Amino acid sequence: MNKLLMCWTSRRRRAYQVFALTLLVVATSCVGGGDQRIVAFGDVHGDLEAARGALRLAGAIDDQDRWIGGDLIVVQTGDQLDRGDQEQAILDLFERLRIESEAAGGAFHALLGNHELLNARLDFRYVTDGGYADFMDVVEYDPSDSIQVWDGSSASFRSSTMAEFEPHQRPRVAAFMPGGPYANLLAKRQVIARVGDNIFVHGGVLPEHVAYGIDAINSSAQAWLRGDADLPSVLSGSFSPQWTRLYSDDPDSSACSVLEKALNGLEAKRIVMGHTIQQSGITSACGARAWRIDVAMAAYYAARNDYGGSVEVLEIVGDSVRVLKEGG
Repeated sequence: MNKLLMCWTSRRRRAYQVFALTLLVVATSCVGGGDQRIVAFGDVHGDLEAARGALRLAGAIDDQDRWIGGDLIVVQTGDQLDRGDQEQAILDLFERLRIESEAAGGAFHALLGNHELLNARLDFRYVTDGGYADFMDVVEYDPSDSIQVWDGSSASFRSSTMAEFEPHQRPRVAAFMPGGPYANLLAKRQVIARVGDNIFVHGGVLPEHVAYGIDAINSSAQAWLRGDADLPSVLSGSFSPQWTRLYSDDPDSSACSVLEKALNGLEAKRIVMGHTIQQSGITSACGARAWRIDVAMAAYYAARNDYGGSVEVLEIVGDSVRVLKEGG
């Protein structure tokens, strides 16, 4: 870890010890006592402190990372992997919280982002040196083991062996290739999740995804990650649910019309997504029917830019939506 990143991480840890919450109320209405509290946060990219900060801001975990949220529902909209060195700890934490939250009457949904699917395709262009070292002892493998490697030029898989990768990369291949231990962990997750009137996804949900079927998208992604099926075409390309930026890149009236059609088809009120960095913090669009919650909270961004590194989460209770910001 370079000195700039270490300095930033140290400052952020001190801030958590004395932080106060700043609440930005962006929409209000009369909320009935039976409305479920939902909190969502965006991309964490291998930064365990950012993930912990978001979960504590949400009231989901204590200082020992134990679930204290009761019946709280938390949704993380994908991209736990790449650009950071603490990916395994994040994946393991999220899986444990899934189990603990369910036992307490709540829920924790970590979704599949484009970077989770990139790793399962063995596309490691965003992996750090620490990210390779992190999975060094996860699973045994043989360099002659058969694998399927994504060929970007043909947008298809080709057959190869583990030996195609450098020795330091092979443990990660074994961990994330479909059927591998961490691919199987990811196979417990969804691409698109619905909680009440809210749709959560990494990139976006288009009318063609609604027509394909949300359950079908989720089940086909999970089957591929388990090694039981091919990668479905709906999860490939720039208009797939984990890649599209139609609603998050300053959508115009035409894009908002597409969103309206998708939400009407799902009988939902709003969509919440990550994927596209909002440098000024969590923002809404399309009459507050689209919420963009990727605020570049990972240390990777703060160490390289004049934005990022601050933690924000989105709280939804019925029709009341507000942004919770780290302060102090």
